[in-house]
Amino acid sequence: MTDDEPAAAPVSRRWLFADQLGPHFLDVPDQLVLLVESRAVFRRRRFHRAKAHLILSALRHRARELGDAAIHRTTETYREALDGIDERITVCDPTSRPARDLVRRLETEGLVDVLPERGFVLPQSQFERWAHGRRRLLLEDFYRDVRRLHDLLLDENGEPVGGRWNYDQENRQPPPRRVRRLADATGVPDPWWPDEDDLDAEVRDELDRWQRDHDVEFVGEDGPRRYAVTRAEAVTALEWFVEHRLDGFGPHEDAMLEQDRWLSHSVLSPAINLGLLHPLEIAQRVVRAHTEGTARLSSVEGFLRQVVGWREYVWHVYWHTGEEYRQASALGAHDPLPRWFAELDPDGEVGANCLAHVLRAVREDGWTHHIQRLMVLGNWALQRGYDPAELSDWFQRSFVDGYDWVMLPNVVGMSQHADGGFMATKPYAGGGAYINRMSDYCGGCAYDPKVRVGERACPFTAGYWAFLARVRPRLEGNPRMAQALRGLDRLADLDAVIDQERARGTAAP
Repeated sequence: MTDDEPAAAPVSRRWLFADQLGPHFLDVPDQLVLLVESRAVFRRRRFHRAKAHLILSALRHRARELGDAAIHRTTETYREALDGIDERITVCDPTSRPARDLVRRLETEGLVDVLPERGFVLPQSQFERWAHGRRRLLLEDFYRDVRRLHDLLLDENGEPVGGRWNYDQENRQPPPRRVRRLADATGVPDPWWPDEDDLDAEVRDELDRWQRDHDVEFVGEDGPRRYAVTRAEAVTALEWFVEHRLDGFGPHEDAMLEQDRWLSHSVLSPAINLGLLHPLEIAQRVVRAHTEGTARLSSVEGFLRQVVGWREYVWHVYWHTGEEYRQASALGAHDPLPRWFAELDPDGEVGANCLAHVLRAVREDGWTHHIQRLMVLGNWALQRGYDPAELSDWFQRSFVDGYDWVMLPNVVGMSQHADGGFMATKPYAGGGAYINRMSDYCGGCAYDPKVRVGERACPFTAGYWAFLARVRPRLEGNPRMAQALRGLDRLADLDAVIDQERARGTAAP
């Protein structure tokens, strides 16, 4: 090499965490890669077994795809995996505080170079500029600005297609009457499901061995894998959703049916949160479906709102609020999760059909849709005063798409109102009437959503009024709660309701 020739760039190897497995986390397709499986991660906390299977399967499939370009290591800790690697190691900023703290420490020791985060539609620095000086960080304002930034579902004048930003009213319909599955009314097919292969069998055998050796304990079941673990599978699942299910997604996205766990939902969140799909590519694909006339505007807008609105907003709130957000408890909730809830064990104990059904779905699939999370699981926990931080941890461990950044704002802020109104202007509490309207759960239930005292008293209906009575002093200054709180004064049996629900305690309903 002559003196005037530039020095060759040092060879680097990209360390990919298990939620950074898509091509957008590499600079070039043939980049050298490090993939790490840490047993300590699963030993520290009890994860859903289907989630452990999903993560390990995804890592091993990525290693197989990359071939000789990948170093794939199984170690007790992440730090150990860096030993003996000759190339300079780079890593995109991780998505959780513990992982980010780790790579920052490794960077100060000269072991890695940390790059900006990837996999989201707005950099953190840009969000902070957007948030600066705002009294409230409203999702609606954020969502509209993201759509403007990326020209999503806008006309030639930069206005929303159809003249409206929000189609929530069209997207809150109850399930069609007298149907057990949405397909009975709409003909929508099931989501696309992958086929398991030898790597899945290898993972399942290994998890069995961990449990036999009492090395690691799990909750939940590990049935046939339902969620994508490769980029190809994820793209196939996305295309199937867009072509066959997107049009019907919007109207009944808040509905619940006992015999239909999936309705018209995409079930793409596990793949997105593994980093196999970029949210912007998903947004552009669903917008194209509307442009091509294959999906109605309300469904496309509703899905867009979830992917580049709410999901993106939650990611930024997680970093914007700081670690102290985890300990927020504006409603004074501190009770531990009861065993039957924490262990996903409703059978024989839980008589409330809605709660039993949703807990069973989490046990079997590690997944439910957003209304089941918010208005069944979250609503129950809110009424009963479960500790928000413990509940957030439970959601993170028990759901295949659960990560700290996902669940902490969703649970502490949105679901449990523990932040005092930073994310939601009022608590998402509701009685049995809401569940009855939006589902078919109540028809075969031992409880009556119209009854609040006695053997037939719906625990959600009675729990709603007992909750309001308990937190009334903390919510009386909230104008959006004024009507609900006035309702307490019209209940002649309020004392009986409170005594009944206090006696119920942590027992399964």
